[in-house]
Amino acid sequence: MNELNIQDILKRLPHRYPFLLVDRVVEIEIGKRLRALKNVTMNEPHFQGHFPGFPVMPGVLIIEALAQAAALLAFVSEDKYGENAAVYFAGIDKARFRKPVTPGDQLELIANVSRRRSGMWQMETVALVNGAEVASALLMATLREHAQ
Repeated sequence: MNELNIQDILKRLPHRYPFLLVDRVVEIEIGKRLRALKNVTMNEPHFQGHFPGFPVMPGVLIIEALAQAAALLAFVSEDKYGENAAVYFAGIDKARFRKPVTPGDQLELIANVSRRRSGMWQMETVALVNGAEVASALLMATLREHAQ
């Protein structure tokens, strides 16, 4: 497996419109690295108020997109979890925002595993637009089976 389309993503993430922020995974190295895409469009509801006349994607949503990409990497890398598994966000450090993201941009979301121990994942993440860094963060997550 080295790519995931939207149907594959929907099987692995619980998020749905308007909160699903990964459109496609274009590269996966199991247990190491993932590269995904998010197409930013004016149709997204947050642009109505952020900001009228100058739409900018909220930084927290860029971080959420990075967290979803990191969750996908953790999920596809762990083969011991089944359909009742979920990836839970556990922490964030060193978040930085460099440039605004606006409608028409395509976010390239990159997650690299920097540490993995006892079900906890630490990933260095970066978001790019046209090869330029727009945001980065060190994210932590854990996988768990959840009750239905």
